[in-house]
Amino acid sequence: MSRVRLSNVSKVYGDDVLAVKEVDLTVRDGEFLVLVGPSGCGKSTTLRMIAGLETITQGEIEIGETVVNDVRPQDRNIAMVFQNYALYPHMTVRENMSFGLRLSKQFGDDEISGRVEDAANLLEIPELLDQYPKQLSGGQQQRVALGRSIVRDPDVFLMDEPLSNLDAKLRTQMRTELQRIQDDLGVTTIYVTHDQTEAMTMGDRIAILNDGELQQVAEPEVCYDQPNNKFVAGFIGSPSMNFFDVEVTPAGDSVQVAGDGIETTIPATMEAGDYTLGIRPEDLSIASDEERFQAIVDVVEPMGSDNFLYLHPPDGDQEIIARVGSDYHPESGEKIALDFAANDVHFFDETGERIMLSDESDPMKAP
Repeated sequence: MSRVRLSNVSKVYGDDVLAVKEVDLTVRDGEFLVLVGPSGCGKSTTLRMIAGLETITQGEIEIGETVVNDVRPQDRNIAMVFQNYALYPHMTVRENMSFGLRLSKQFGDDEISGRVEDAANLLEIPELLDQYPKQLSGGQQQRVALGRSIVRDPDVFLMDEPLSNLDAKLRTQMRTELQRIQDDLGVTTIYVTHDQTEAMTMGDRIAILNDGELQQVAEPEVCYDQPNNKFVAGFIGSPSMNFFDVEVTPAGDSVQVAGDGIETTIPATMEAGDYTLGIRPEDLSIASDEERFQAIVDVVEPMGSDNFLYLHPPDGDQEIIARVGSDYHPESGEKIALDFAANDVHFFDETGERIMLSDESDPMKAP
């Protein structure tokens, strides 16, 4: 069993630099979990603590049924893939992939050769085994780095932004390949990235970190549709969610919402007060009724299948983004009317927590 469990794990550098704060997280056996968040949020530090490359200030880490706090990295049976491929230039692909096995002195030549060839076939690079790293493209070098980890037959794969050195097209291709390889191997995988597109497309679940604290752990679509808080709502989704400061007044089974140019009634039960209203760009539509929400066009950004409209309210400078069809091309400076459906909005209280408006299920706050 290769479940990974973090219990109340913290990391403090020096006397007061808190990099990771009381993280509780369970990665299921065979799961592909993505740790995602902005730069400096603690995701790589968390991965390095699992690997044993960073000491733990507080808490416990289990791999399988074993607490590994005091277990050396080489004894944890994990394989780590870094952003830097770190291939030996004077060795062939075959020699690079087999080097760790030969160094361990635990395997015979025949078994090492069989493992390397099996990994090369899985990665679709058997024809590269006798070439040198300088003869390979970036994508091929990445496959070799993966192969070097696969031959070890680890309990857990740890990947720290392994695709960040590749160009956009190759990154997309390698995302698909990594998913296929992980699915074929069934090995528990923890993948670190700052790229929310990678997180949304690759992970069985994603764990979102900010300032060292775990914000939400759930399937990608749950984090998107039911974010725990304003940070998750703004971080997940591209373009980011629009936020408006509004005042809410109860009116029977509905609430009246007013602020930042918005005046509308939404079916909901909430206490009166000041809130943040969130609307995703794709949930803003063009309205024919001029009495609806007004905005002035700053920039139209064609994206092929869609156009992104960057706007601001007539009496303010807040940026608003709307994602509309590619056939809609308003002019810069044009005033347009926007609309949105009541069930597409999110409300956040003064602490940033999302207000649940209906009988929706809990958005999996607990891992």
